[in-house]
Amino acid sequence: MDKDNVLLFSLTANPNLAKEVSEALGLPLGNSQVSHFADGEVMARTADNVRNKKIYIIQSTATPVAERLMELLVFIDALKKAKAKEINLVIPYYGFCRQDRIAKRGEPITAKLVATLLETVGISRIITMDLHTPQIQGFFSVPVDDLSPIPLFGQYYRRKLAEIGAKTRDVTVVSPDHGSIHRARDLASELPDSQLAIIDKRRPAPNTAEVVNIVGDVKNRICVMIDDIIDTGGTVLASVEALYAHGAKAVLVGGTHGVFSHDSGKALLGSRIKDLVVTNSIEHDLPGISVISIAPMISKMIEVSEDGGDIPDSWMAFY
Repeated sequence: MDKDNVLLFSLTANPNLAKEVSEALGLPLGNSQVSHFADGEVMARTADNVRNKKIYIIQSTATPVAERLMELLVFIDALKKAKAKEINLVIPYYGFCRQDRIAKRGEPITAKLVATLLETVGISRIITMDLHTPQIQGFFSVPVDDLSPIPLFGQYYRRKLAEIGAKTRDVTVVSPDHGSIHRARDLASELPDSQLAIIDKRRPAPNTAEVVNIVGDVKNRICVMIDDIIDTGGTVLASVEALYAHGAKAVLVGGTHGVFSHDSGKALLGSRIKDLVVTNSIEHDLPGISVISIAPMISKMIEVSEDGGDIPDSWMAFY
């Protein structure tokens, strides 16, 4: 990597993750300055010389989603006007991702709108983590690298099972709905001889779930439920209770993106979940929730982008 011509920036969403990536790459963080006018307007700029430099910006569009997105747009515009050669975005959590289709008449496809905004302002590439649905990659005309956290979850759960004296053959990996079956399937492949189950549920309203049935064997088994987003926790809690009602011995829950709206993290910790783990794609300070760092994956992707080479296929979210 030509470190003299590559600059790494962090805005407000992922300061700790950006620091980890910076240290892994041996590349100091650039001087990004984000402030607000009295009426809430965003100002984002850098005092660094970015002319003819390749830029990487680390920023999840997480809560407050619109503000974090606006920071990105303003900062990218500032870099373009300062004659940056190339602007690459590392968006660990891609906000607005659940609005990826028209479910009811009159609804927007906001995931596509955000992609258009980012491309219009002038990005070259996206590196992201576990997109909600694969079609979001098609919303961009620039290259999109969608990383899969499943190998990291596999490592975590093999250690966790060893700690509690359980075998992977005693595990059933559970998909909380049909949309996450590929995550559950891939995690099951990381846990030898484990089984697979799917929760069949209905959504009468956003963030509300009704469990209809469980397809698969969960009785007297350790259930590991894996999903991409944990938001209000309603889906998780309903699914956990259904698993216990069907005879599960213990329920462990993993999610790539811990949104945890309305203090749902505390509610989940107070439930019958035996272990709750998320990645640091969204940063929180919630004691009791385990965190897997995605910094090694992101830093490796940046290295590969600059120096060439390959990364394992298992890192890519091939659906």
